[in-house]
Amino acid sequence: MGQFSNFLSPESQDQMAAVHPRIPDLFAHLRQGTLSRRQFVRLSTLLGLSAGAALAITSGSEPEAQAQGSTGVRRGGTWTCAMQLQLLDHPARLSWAEGANVIRQVGEYLTETGPDNITRPLLLERWEASEDVRTWTLYLQQGITFNNGDELTAADVMFSFGEWLNPDIGSSMLGLLSYLRGMEDIEQVDEYTIRLNLQAPNIGVPEHLFHYPAIILHRDFEGDFVQQPVGTGPFTLEEYAEGERAILRRREGYWQLGADGDPLPYLDELIYVSLDKDAAVAALQSGQVDSMYQPRPSDWQALKDNPDLSVLSASTSSCFVLRMRTDVEPWSDVRVRNALKLCQDRERILQLSYFGEGDLSSDAHVAPIHPSYAEMEIPDYDPEEARRLLEEAGYPEGLQVVLATKNNEAEPEIAQALREMAAPAGFDIQLDITEPTGYWDRWTEVELGLTAWIHRPLAPMTLALAYTQDAEGNPVAWNETRWVDEEFSELLIQAESTLDVEERRQIMAQLQQIMQERGPIGNSYWRKVWTITHRRFQNVVPHPAYFFFMNEVWIEA
Repeated sequence: MGQFSNFLSPESQDQMAAVHPRIPDLFAHLRQGTLSRRQFVRLSTLLGLSAGAALAITSGSEPEAQAQGSTGVRRGGTWTCAMQLQLLDHPARLSWAEGANVIRQVGEYLTETGPDNITRPLLLERWEASEDVRTWTLYLQQGITFNNGDELTAADVMFSFGEWLNPDIGSSMLGLLSYLRGMEDIEQVDEYTIRLNLQAPNIGVPEHLFHYPAIILHRDFEGDFVQQPVGTGPFTLEEYAEGERAILRRREGYWQLGADGDPLPYLDELIYVSLDKDAAVAALQSGQVDSMYQPRPSDWQALKDNPDLSVLSASTSSCFVLRMRTDVEPWSDVRVRNALKLCQDRERILQLSYFGEGDLSSDAHVAPIHPSYAEMEIPDYDPEEARRLLEEAGYPEGLQVVLATKNNEAEPEIAQALREMAAPAGFDIQLDITEPTGYWDRWTEVELGLTAWIHRPLAPMTLALAYTQDAEGNPVAWNETRWVDEEFSELLIQAESTLDVEERRQIMAQLQQIMQERGPIGNSYWRKVWTITHRRFQNVVPHPAYFFFMNEVWIEA
């Protein structure tokens, strides 16, 4: 306890309580060893404590990645990245991270969850949460301007919330912010202050505001960002040609300052070139591009020993979800769903598709990296029990199904492995593997699919996005399985409002058990991710969600 002695005085306790009355409780758990330092920093910052204060309390400092670049910064130059470029229109409708990696250079978020999984204010100066975390007051930084010269105000934030909560827009934010009935729960206090009056307590609000469709839009936005690329970010969008390239240039007068005291960004230009994975690897090896988006395991294997490249890894909650639509036969029968889950030889699938670079999973969309994860036994591969369940469900001769997915990551290897593993159970799996656009255009509609889900720092955030319903009882936009479970939904609301980590872990254990016993997905493993970039680029930090943060990257002289 010695490292925490400076914070045991009544004055220090009062200071923590002044930020939020539950922070001293979190600190007590930290001292008792029932809460890790990382968990304390994450939860206390969500409740409004600054990251610097939270890190100081734990005798830490800002992560190394945040401190890089204090000396020797060089301005200028171009960074070129291979990344497929799909249709861009309304940022609130983004359902893939590639589009967000373009738009986030031009527009920004109220908050930012960094590579260390800590959420900090970005366009916000700070936030305050009520004791019951039902009321959140958001304070904007003043003096920030859009690239058209207009100042950012609460009117822009109110407009953005209106777009997210408009069912006609079709944003996944609508499901994520299900604790808001609509704009009647959002109050503009003054020109720089917004108050959210939640219908149910939720500790994850600051992290929800960094969900990648949550770009803050100009109040006059008309629906197409390519035609109207107005944002507060460090670059301007000069060209966007779907399937070809995107060009972004350094914005003059950007509001954030670099380590040298001058405005960011350091680079003059960003260029995205739309290439498939094989072409991206070849271009990176030959020096035609400086980086690539989302390297596959085979790409990591091919590039990890290249002396010209920097290869950085991060553990994540990213996974490939074997998802079954529960509103259609045969997947409406839990016995059929569980039979297919039992056909996963998880260790073998991990080795065949990802070189063993990941952690085994138990068919619940909650990862070991999540602070409230509850330990679960990994189910065994059991084709005999799977066959018995199929017979019980009325398929004594077996069952032919079609598994749809895309071909640009590890999905083909997983699909082929599952096809072979499920055959002894009586499943005849036909594969429908397409280019990424061929899958993303229908990912919520196919009856059986293998969907790549990226990392999110808190498990309830993913569960709310993918396994809940709206106020009318309809599956939310990203509920690709159409699975709605009343007990699960009630427990999720409890988890989102429970601040005590151990209490929340007990609730999460129930949620995980429900998903394993009657849920709509199989999940063999959680994957690592890699950022691979030419060594001359400095201050590149791997993000578990594949996000590119480019405003503080520079080229070594």
